[in-house]
Amino acid sequence: MTTTVQDNPTDSRFEIMVDGELAGFVDYRKDGDEYALPHTRVFSQFEGQGIGGKLVTGALDEIASRGGTVLPYCPFVPKVIRDNPAFLELVPEDQRATFGL
Repeated sequence: MTTTVQDNPTDSRFEIMVDGELAGFVDYRKDGDEYALPHTRVFSQFEGQGIGGKLVTGALDEIASRGGTVLPYCPFVPKVIRDNPAFLELVPEDQRATFGL
């Protein structure tokens, strides 16, 4: 299984492809360098395979490479951040408690 995460700025979302097929996405609202992440979706045929974690990790990696910050409104995103503490620095310190971080 080959996965890739890519930005789709037209639809304001990061998408994950599994063997060339769209498997899910995480929406974003961008304001300057700040990315609000309100919703993550993995299509049912790809659930239970760790695709959601790969999707969010890939999106956070891309945001970090751009020097951006994250407001993780989708409840799944803070879980991924807690599992990968290096991503904590993407969430502004004064906002971390809002997201349970």
